[in-house]
Amino acid sequence: MTGLLGPAEIRELAARLGVAPTKKLGQNFVHDPNTVRRIVTAAGLTPDDVALEVGPGLGSLTLGLLPVAGHVHAVEIDPVLAGALPETVARHAGADAGRLTVHRADALRVDAAELADPAPTALVANLPYNVAVPVVLHLLAALPSLRHGLVMVQKEVADRLVAGPGSKVYGIPSVKLAWYAQARSAGRVPPNVFWPVPNVDSGLVAFTCHEPPRADVPRERVFAVVDAAFAQRRKTLRAALAGWAGGADRAAAALTAAGVDPGARGESLTVAQFAAIAASAPVGTPAAK
Repeated sequence: MTGLLGPAEIRELAARLGVAPTKKLGQNFVHDPNTVRRIVTAAGLTPDDVALEVGPGLGSLTLGLLPVAGHVHAVEIDPVLAGALPETVARHAGADAGRLTVHRADALRVDAAELADPAPTALVANLPYNVAVPVVLHLLAALPSLRHGLVMVQKEVADRLVAGPGSKVYGIPSVKLAWYAQARSAGRVPPNVFWPVPNVDSGLVAFTCHEPPRADVPRERVFAVVDAAFAQRRKTLRAALAGWAGGADRAAAALTAAGVDPGARGESLTVAQFAAIAASAPVGTPAAK
C-alpha cells in the first residue's frame, strides 16, 4: 500500500484547497498512514469487493482502499473536497485511480440506483461523528448489495452499536444494527491520528450482514416497537408499549403472545424478540398496520 498521505501532505493539500475542517460536517481527517493500513486490513476486503466510502475528505482512506478493492465509490457532501479527490488520487494512486467513482452527494440520501455500477458490497468509512448512526442504518436499508463493513465512529457510539442485551449502553442503535448485521468491536483509535484532534477516542466497528430475523413482519413495524420500548426505558414493556399497542392491556397481550414477559424492559430483549412483538400487534390497532 503506497502513496498514503501523512500529516505534512494533509495540511499542504488542505491549505492549497482553502479547506478548514468544520464541526458542522464533523470533519476530522486521518493523517496517520498506519491507521489507514489498520482500517483497510481490518475491513478484510478482496478484489471482488466494491467498497463504499462515506466522507472521504482529503483522500487518506481512499488511497488505502483502492489497491485492495475492485472498485471504490466515494460519497462526499463537501463540493470542494469532492472536486479535488480525483486529482489527489490520480497523483498518488497511479493505475488504481481508474477504479474510483466520486459522488458529490449526501450519504443520508443516496440510494441503490446512484451506486449501481458496480453495486457496493462493503462499507468502509471514517464517519462524521454527528451522523454516524443514521448513515449506517440508512445505507444498510438502501443498499441490499452490502455484505460487510468496517466503520470508524466515536468510541461511545461504537460501544452502543456492538452492545448486546443487558448492557447499560444497549439501545436503539444496537437493536437496529442487529436487524441487518452481526456487529463486533474491532478496536480503539486514539485522537492524535486525526487533524484536527478530536476530544474523544474513536472506535472501529466491523459488521457482517445477515437476513432479518423475521421475514413476515416489516422492518418499519419492528423499529416502531424498538423506538417505543427505549423512549421510556425505565418503564416495563407493558407500560412503555401502551401507546404503540393502544393501551397497556393490549401491550401485555402482544408481549405474552410473543413469549415476552410484560414486566421486562427493552434493554433485555434481542432483535428477534422485538420482531416477535411486532408480529403480535393486536388486530385493529395502528401497530398492526
